[in-house]
Amino acid sequence: MLSARVASGLTLLCGLLTGGASHALAAAVVHKDHDPDALWKIVHQKCAQGTKPCTIYDASRHIALLHSIEGRGQYLLIPTDKVTGMESAALLQASQPNYFAEAWSYRDRVGVSYGTSIPETMLSLAINSEKGRSQNQLHIHLDCLAPEIREALDRDASRIGASWMTLPDALDGHRYRARYLTSLDPSPFLVLASSLQHPEMEMGDHTLVVAPLRSGYVLLDDVAQGSDRASGEELQDHACHAVMKTPEVRAPASKAG
Repeated sequence: MLSARVASGLTLLCGLLTGGASHALAAAVVHKDHDPDALWKIVHQKCAQGTKPCTIYDASRHIALLHSIEGRGQYLLIPTDKVTGMESAALLQASQPNYFAEAWSYRDRVGVSYGTSIPETMLSLAINSEKGRSQNQLHIHLDCLAPEIREALDRDASRIGASWMTLPDALDGHRYRARYLTSLDPSPFLVLASSLQHPEMEMGDHTLVVAPLRSGYVLLDDVAQGSDRASGEELQDHACHAVMKTPEVRAPASKAG
């Protein structure tokens, strides 16, 4: 089962598609039994036309930034081109935009949304696997890292090196492997692909999470199998409890977006 943190930033308002609903009024959300193309329609049909709700729409860089309603500070980095997700062959091309680096460049916006400065060590990026998402348009979640995940990564920091290793402790109940990155170039998508025997067939089953570690980053990878749907978003905290100094109360588990 997935934790309540995975009540995804993909729980986007259906009202965003019509432009008629406010955050306070929208109760309907996008899940797997709803429109899996809702996110693409928001970006392609609304943001591309110069209307809200995108914070940024930059066709020249092939990216859009959407402030999610799931969590006060969560943003979604979304390609302006049709890229379905982790399984997309386009991600294996070196000519593709570096979506992770683009997403990280907007990290200050999380703190701005909370009206306070958030240490970079408490921020993260995540993309869910094909099985662990609700939308068929690639999106990278930018938000706070869960405090217990930060603590676990710090404990294992000295063990994490340039080669993949399985972390000794489960993260949110799942066994992730990790490796150290000095930068986000090359793209974490290409880093993952280089470790797979058949990336064009295997990528879709994987989830990736990026968080600061030492003077660089840790790249976390989990693969869908059994009840594990490989939703790295589970390691994020969309209420940013560590920064807001409020206790975290977990709700019943829900499916990832």
